[in-house]
Amino acid sequence: MNKNELIEIIDNFDFDGDFVDVKEFGSGHINKTYIVKFNTPNGEQNYVLQRVNDNVFKNIDELMRNVFSVTSYLRGIIRGYGGDPDRETLHYIKTKDGHRYYTHSDNSYYRSYVFVRDSISFDTADTPEVFKSSGQAFGRFQRLLADFDVESITETIPHFHDTLWRYENEFLPAVEQNLSGRLDTCKDEVEFVKSYADVMGRLTSMIKNGELPIRVTHNDTKLNNVMFDKDTKQCICVIDLDTVMPGLALYDFGDSIRFGASSAVEDEKDLDKVYCRLDYFKAYAEGFLSEAGEAFNQAEKDNLAFASLLMTLECGMRFLTDYINGDTYFRTEYPEHNLVRARNQFKLVSDMDNKMDEMEEIIRNI
Repeated sequence: MNKNELIEIIDNFDFDGDFVDVKEFGSGHINKTYIVKFNTPNGEQNYVLQRVNDNVFKNIDELMRNVFSVTSYLRGIIRGYGGDPDRETLHYIKTKDGHRYYTHSDNSYYRSYVFVRDSISFDTADTPEVFKSSGQAFGRFQRLLADFDVESITETIPHFHDTLWRYENEFLPAVEQNLSGRLDTCKDEVEFVKSYADVMGRLTSMIKNGELPIRVTHNDTKLNNVMFDKDTKQCICVIDLDTVMPGLALYDFGDSIRFGASSAVEDEKDLDKVYCRLDYFKAYAEGFLSEAGEAFNQAEKDNLAFASLLMTLECGMRFLTDYINGDTYFRTEYPEHNLVRARNQFKLVSDMDNKMDEMEEIIRNI
């Protein structure tokens, strides 16, 4: 899209000040993102403009209703304790005619929010302290939303972290159909997944039994979805709320540990390099529970370590499912890429399983 077309889109939003410039921004794989600069009487103001990927997010209405509902609630809570809602949560901008997003003539969708000033983000946690700070950010997100009416938002991706459902409805059919003809190359990995079948439904069973409460979950708890103050390097707020929906806080914690406490990137081929770093696990848990601990019941706290294993198992199973199906979901760079990812995650699962007693003891001590 050329600059004039972007300016036309920008003109539909209720921005303050006079337009100065627009430039592409970031390296996200899902949405196309731009920084829009305006001059106001109070100085320069930057906004984020995003084209929402409607191939990934099928119901833009529900997605944006969730986002506005959660951020509006957070802004009220933050304002109530004297915080800065323009820094501590996202401030979405409606269009001039009052809509949550703008629909272009080519049926593409755009939304905008205020750029969090004086902020930076990190792609990797080079120290346990940085990882701990991200844990504080996601823990605070849970604490501030503890009394939010979760029934007021929609499950935009059904069964997103229902591991047993994915096993029965995606993984086993993939194995049976063997669409890619690759099954002979991954029999050990298939058996590995099957060996954990009896624990896949543990958390969903606890939901049904009323032991685990449904909460607002972020569902994409990567480190680069936390904004940090550029000077103090302390966490400011959580961003990228596209997958906000009802779920378990355990899902967010477990997925953070899955990638943040791993000693290697998820496509590392040398499995000797892959293990769970307990110092990172402890740091994140300390940060997360320092903010959210009082909002959680005992069953939630007791299953934090297990959730780390389960989310890692689920991710590996999804990689393996995609490999068997012929790489139809995840982007790959070579034919065995998804199999390498699956083996990587399963090695991490095995290491977590061996360290589960230690991980649970860490949580109890915290």
